[in-house]
Amino acid sequence: MDEKDLLAREFETQRGRLRSVAYRMLGSLAEADDAVQESWLRLSRSDAGEIENLAGWLTTVVSRVCLDMLRSRKSRREDPGPGPGSGPQGGDGGTPADYVHLPDPIVGRDDGTAGATADPEQQALLADSVGLALLVVLETLPPAERLAFVLHDMFAVSFDEIAPIVGRTPTAARKLASRARQRVQGSAAVPDADVGRQRRVVDAFFAAARDGDFDALVAVLDPDVVLRADAGFLREGSRVVHGADAVAGQAFTFRQGWPWVRPALVNGAAGVVVVRDGRLVTVMAFTVVDDRVAAIDALSDPDRLAAIDLDFLDGS
Repeated sequence: MDEKDLLAREFETQRGRLRSVAYRMLGSLAEADDAVQESWLRLSRSDAGEIENLAGWLTTVVSRVCLDMLRSRKSRREDPGPGPGSGPQGGDGGTPADYVHLPDPIVGRDDGTAGATADPEQQALLADSVGLALLVVLETLPPAERLAFVLHDMFAVSFDEIAPIVGRTPTAARKLASRARQRVQGSAAVPDADVGRQRRVVDAFFAAARDGDFDALVAVLDPDVVLRADAGFLREGSRVVHGADAVAGQAFTFRQGWPWVRPALVNGAAGVVVVRDGRLVTVMAFTVVDDRVAAIDALSDPDRLAAIDLDFLDGS
C-alpha cells in the first residue's frame, strides 16, 4: 500500500467524527459533506509526515472550513436583497416575516428501540444525539460562539485548541462557549430520554388530531409549545406558531394526512414522516418534555426532502 492509499485509509477512520462535527456546526448534511471533502483535499495537499496528531489536525481544519461557511452564510442572510417592496410581502428585503429555516433532519427507522436506525452512518452521526430543536437554537448563535460551544461541549476539544481557530485567546474562547451555553440552556428544552415514552406522547397527539379532540390536543401540548414549519424559502406554509391553543388549532390540518403518517426517528427522537404515493411530503420532529410536546419542527420543503432516503421504511 503506497503512502497516498495509507493516508486515505487513515482519513476514512476519521470521516464519521468529522461529519458529526460539521453537521452540528452547519445544520446541513450537504454542507457538512462539503466541509469534510475540503478537509481531505487540504490533507492530501499537505505534508502528512509532519502531522503528529491527525485527528486533532483534521478537526481543526474542518472546523475552520465550517467557520468560513457560517460567516459566509451570515453575510448572505444580512444582504438587504433586491430592494424595498420587491418581495412577495412588500417588505424591505423581500424576505417574508414568517420565514423559518430548519436544519436538515436525520431520519431513521423507529422499531421501538431507543436510538435505533437502519443506517450505521446515521448511527455515527447521531452519537451523542443532538435534537433538531437544539440545532434550531444553534442556528441563532454567532459563528464563533457556535464553533466554541460545539467543539468544547459536544466534542471535548480544549479551549487551547479552539482559540487559534477563532482567532482568540483561550480565555476568550471559553467566554464564547459560556455565552453560547447560556443561550442554549435558556432556549432549548431538554427532551425526555426514553424514546418509547416520547412515542406514546406523539401517538396521543396524532390520535387527538385525528379525532378532532381539541381539549385532548391542548392537554398533550406544553402551554408554551412552539411549532416551526419550514416549507422552503418564500413558499407558503412557512411559519412559527406559539402556544398550546394556537398549535392545537394548526394540528387539525394534519387530520387529512393521517393515513400517510409513519413513525420514524428524527435526530434520534420520536417523530413521523408523511409519505404519500411513495413521495416524502413532510418530516416532523417532536421535542417531548415531561410527557408533553414542547416543540414541533416540520420540514416540508420538497427540494430538501428529495435528498432523504426512505429505504429505512422497508419492512417497518
